[in-house]
Amino acid sequence: MDSTYEVLNKQISNWNILYVKLHNYHWNVKGPHFFTLHEKFEELYNEANQHIDELAERLLMLQQQPAATMKQYLELATVKEASNNETSEGMVQEIIDDFALMRDQLKQGMEITEKENDEVTHDMLLSISSQLDKHTWMLTSFLA
Repeated sequence: MDSTYEVLNKQISNWNILYVKLHNYHWNVKGPHFFTLHEKFEELYNEANQHIDELAERLLMLQQQPAATMKQYLELATVKEASNNETSEGMVQEIIDDFALMRDQLKQGMEITEKENDEVTHDMLLSISSQLDKHTWMLTSFLA
């Protein structure tokens, strides 16, 4: 990633893939943790939707075009689609792994925005990263 534009579009793409994955998990989770995970996945996909909108609007404020098609998302994203054969615990682990990947990319993005003196985008990425830290802690505790 070389620019804020690329950082933001990668995040938009990852969040869109994750949004679909979280819906998949919300609809397909089964077992004794159904109620807990069904609700948690809904909370997370609603949050993903907010991130998508905020990231895209930030790009527009920077006079750049956000990725806005499934083709673009799939080309730019590093998060992978659900395989449709995950157990409930596997679903949680996939989300933990996705969040770890995204946190690493957010950190790289913060370094880029710092070099570009873009404090607004830096703070946005930091806020998202902090939320992912909390979710990761909670999901990891669930699996413990």
